[in-house]
Amino acid sequence: MSATIDSKLPAIALSLVSHTNAGKTTLARTLLGRDVGTIRDEPHVTEYADVYEMVRTENGDVLLLWDTPGFGDSVRLARRLRQAEQPIGWFLTQVWDRFRDRPLWSTQQAVRNVRDEADVVLYLVNAAESPQAATYVVPEMEVLAWIGKPVVVLLNQLGPPGDAAAEAADVERWRAHLAGHRQVHAVLPLDAFARCWVQELTLMRVIEEALQGEARARMVRLAQAWRARREAVFDAAASALAGSLARTAAARVALPEAATISERLKRLGTSIGALAGGKPAPAAEAAAQELARQWDDEVRQSTAELIALHGLAGEAQGEILQQLAGGTELRLRVDEGRAALWGGVVTGALAGLKADLASGGLTLGGGMLAGGLLGALGAAGVARGVNLVRGTRQSWASWNVDALRQMLQAAMLRYLAVAHFGRGRGDWHPTETPASWREAVAAVAVEHAPSLDPLWTLRSGGRTASSDGSVADAIQALQVALQPPLRAMLRAVLERLYPQTSD
Repeated sequence: MSATIDSKLPAIALSLVSHTNAGKTTLARTLLGRDVGTIRDEPHVTEYADVYEMVRTENGDVLLLWDTPGFGDSVRLARRLRQAEQPIGWFLTQVWDRFRDRPLWSTQQAVRNVRDEADVVLYLVNAAESPQAATYVVPEMEVLAWIGKPVVVLLNQLGPPGDAAAEAADVERWRAHLAGHRQVHAVLPLDAFARCWVQELTLMRVIEEALQGEARARMVRLAQAWRARREAVFDAAASALAGSLARTAAARVALPEAATISERLKRLGTSIGALAGGKPAPAAEAAAQELARQWDDEVRQSTAELIALHGLAGEAQGEILQQLAGGTELRLRVDEGRAALWGGVVTGALAGLKADLASGGLTLGGGMLAGGLLGALGAAGVARGVNLVRGTRQSWASWNVDALRQMLQAAMLRYLAVAHFGRGRGDWHPTETPASWREAVAAVAVEHAPSLDPLWTLRSGGRTASSDGSVADAIQALQVALQPPLRAMLRAVLERLYPQTSD
């Protein structure tokens, strides 16, 4: 059932029309963000024109979307209309039987809606067909020309997001095919199953340009309200992902000291650098598995949050990247009682600390060397310094920066998957990531790495001897710090994928 709309409101009305079974109701669900109408894979499912409110401004402007019955036997219809002196007037005065001549009856309902209600017509075509194969388009364009309303052609059913050049070529083919129809104001890609919100902003701008006078001014306000709604979801999604990444970065799993020290010291040899190499002890393996389990839970939770923010339903699926199984960063507490073991390996300690810093460790080496303390402290002092600066009383494991970089890219890919999921597809479910997304995300991540990498050190902010802050404080600080660059990275990815939509 459609909403009850006050006809006296200052509204802009959009009529969704197309050949029957081209996906009007599916696209309506995607634009509205809720289930409306009935969807079946058969012609003439929509029987009457139904109206829905898309957005409303504080001034009371309303943007309405009409879902109309599909055009039926377009070739027969156009042939008959050409014989009439006043084609549309004649057509609407005829009485077509709803059951015995359903194609013309449905078409009549669509034509009446466009003539009486529409400010702009949104005409869908099945982009899976070539323009030459879609023989119904030309006669339907002829009918719309007789009505005289501006038409925006939307290419629907483009399939999963793919090569931008191929999509641009599809758009250009349809533009060339429709070039002779003066009422066609624009041709845009807007798939009901895999569109992105930035494409909707382009649609709103094109509708503005198709209108004149007060109608255009009203549409400007409505487009601003629509954009504000979509931007709010985008900002909330970036904040949610930043929080998820902050929690993951700050995650630590303690290792049993007795097992860890005894097992790892056997493997140390003469260099602290060996901490990062060799086969990990059973306790370390268990810690890595626990980190992976926690990350799986985090992925599920954050994906579910993204799904809810975008008005979708569905169960989030955990996606553990196998290459992250070895991405743990071991932090081993050195028992001061065994500090004599370190006496002959201070040189090795420097190499090990340097390696630790390169893999995302804290600024232990830099801080101690800057103070000129390493030589003065001796073996026991080094052990105490490790415990003190690491801010822990026992050994622990966490994700290293290399792993966090990959997790950041995975988070952006999950955002794209949810943000492109058209409501017409039903409940959200994970799908294969297009190669173009992975390439765009990887390129943007490389560009932003210099400014982003230093932020990971904030994960230790509440756990040093000189601070009484909490883990929650560190997570909050990192989330706040991550939001601006993450938001900028997501925008940069969208601009790469949809350069024609950028302002």
